[in-house]
Amino acid sequence: MNMAVFFSGLLMGLSLIVAIGAQNAFVLRQGLRNRHVFWVCLTCALSDLVLIIAGVTSFGKIAALLPWVSPAMHYIGGAFLFWYGFKSLRAALRSNAALMAAQGEDEGLKKTLIACLAITWLNPHVYLDTVVLLGTISTGFKGAEVSFAAGAVTGSFLFFFALGYGAILLQPVFAKASAWRALDGSITLVMWGIAAKLVAGA
Repeated sequence: MNMAVFFSGLLMGLSLIVAIGAQNAFVLRQGLRNRHVFWVCLTCALSDLVLIIAGVTSFGKIAALLPWVSPAMHYIGGAFLFWYGFKSLRAALRSNAALMAAQGEDEGLKKTLIACLAITWLNPHVYLDTVVLLGTISTGFKGAEVSFAAGAVTGSFLFFFALGYGAILLQPVFAKASAWRALDGSITLVMWGIAAKLVAGA
């Protein structure tokens, strides 16, 4: 294991996923609600593991061989994120009692993980950042690609679990319905903003 390359992968992986996006907003909300936090964080981290390995093994070349993949993913991802944003907007407009009751309705582990997987795998930015960019950068570490991938994967696990469980500490702040309204409204704007950029860039 080349530790210098490992830390390069760790820092690069963190820099790509630390920005607020659809996936991070979902993890944050689950953490604030304290609903299925471990499984949501694990699902996101394992998904990144698969995508990082795919990128390091040059899976990103598929996009060059199949030009239609990129625009198709933009439209599919945009449609999904718009729908998810609408759900968040609807949640923001609910009554105070509904917002505060049991920290929101628990949709169950299965539905939660399906939504998590959809947000992760239907988001083209995940492929562009995790697969294409990390895959390209890894080519600069000939013979040490495994160390680079291990660092990036470690960064992903650290980030998602820190985000999910760190959000639990903010629960007192979100005991107020107004805070939930602000969060859901912000998530709506994030989802719709990303959806618009995806469709515009298709």
